[in-house]
Amino acid sequence: MTAASTPRPHQSSPGKPLAGNLAVPGDKSISHRALIFGALAVGETEVTGLLEGEDVLRTAAAMRAMGAEVERLGEGHWKVRGVGVGGFAEPADVLDMGNAGTGARLVMGLVASHPFTAVFTGDASLRRRPMGRVVEPLSRIGAAFHGRQGGRLPMAVVGSAHPLPIEYELPVASAQVKSAILLAGLNAPGITRVIEREATRDHTENLLRHFGAEVMVESTKQGGRIISLVGQPELKPSRIDVPGDPSSAAFPLVAALIVPGAEVTVTGVGINPLRIGLIDSLREMGGDISYGNIRDQGGEQVADITARHSRLKGITVPPERAPSMIDEYPILFVAAACAAGETVVRGAKELRVKESDRLAAMARALAANGVALEELEDGLILRGNGKPPKGGAAVATELDHRIAMSALVLGLAAEQGVSVDDVGMIDTSFPGFVGLMRGLGADIAPV
Repeated sequence: MTAASTPRPHQSSPGKPLAGNLAVPGDKSISHRALIFGALAVGETEVTGLLEGEDVLRTAAAMRAMGAEVERLGEGHWKVRGVGVGGFAEPADVLDMGNAGTGARLVMGLVASHPFTAVFTGDASLRRRPMGRVVEPLSRIGAAFHGRQGGRLPMAVVGSAHPLPIEYELPVASAQVKSAILLAGLNAPGITRVIEREATRDHTENLLRHFGAEVMVESTKQGGRIISLVGQPELKPSRIDVPGDPSSAAFPLVAALIVPGAEVTVTGVGINPLRIGLIDSLREMGGDISYGNIRDQGGEQVADITARHSRLKGITVPPERAPSMIDEYPILFVAAACAAGETVVRGAKELRVKESDRLAAMARALAANGVALEELEDGLILRGNGKPPKGGAAVATELDHRIAMSALVLGLAAEQGVSVDDVGMIDTSFPGFVGLMRGLGADIAPV
């Protein structure tokens, strides 16, 4: 999906109860990293369950452009023959990262500690997103950056021939920034150390260990963590089975909670403790959500998750929970719109610099569909009455896949249907979303 593609408006409407089992696409965060670590290892890495959304395919293309062999063997089944730490070559052309903010920031980290220049660009949405939060620490490592005003793409990254290990305290909780620094630190001598005041998703640390790097993680008394990486390891190829993405599973699970009579099971979903803030919040709201068949898969805990229609109540979501559910706030707002009482969300200012300003976009979408709310600088206060919102309005998705999916889920429970101006960008993270939801009985159709 690109900004120039023909829009595909759709509408969702209330109908019969949702029922059934489904598997969601592979975890997007792990899929990006699986390709990157496969490219950094010496030898051949096999990946199954890879998310084949547009964002991840852009990362695959970037790895090819820098010298790794990346081959698709079948659906979700990929092979990567890596070049080793420090072995990347200068790309012959601009790296177009599409809509992939994660891919862009992680690959910038890789380039920062290689002695060549790479130029990054992306779609209209990505070109609006500031990259300063990775530019600052990666500059300390020795890289130089030449971009548009405000640290925006297109941007040339001049990697360092003599990268330095750094110690860096994250000013804002961000797994992307942490990962960019650690990826740059792989090709620097000595120990690179990242200090985070609040623990963020740890897929990078898990995969570093999985591929044989030496990583130490120390918890602080304040609830943060100190991650130390020994640079210049030889990473060994290792099979990766990507679990289902909890951020994608969030949409059918919330739909089950708010549609009367619904019961839905999403199989094989990652339940990493640093990714399940939404599940914790929904349970506190009274959501009937249970885990089954819990198992370990490639260093990540996985389960089948079942959600049943529930009478939800408003809660105050702890601000410190934000790193573990930052991508799930839009769909949490939909659950809150159907709950009884006031739901208060603070500490979510990060949402303003996602694919869209998700706080403003969701506030507009919900208000237009009859939800009482107050927009805050760092969150929302939503006032539900325990009944379905009125619905009936059109939602501007602003090229944001999570706004589109959240609005369509809202329409399944609203008194009247909800339409969105486009569903094309959903393929960046959740290919087949509309078809899978229809398979559960959802009334979602082109307008």
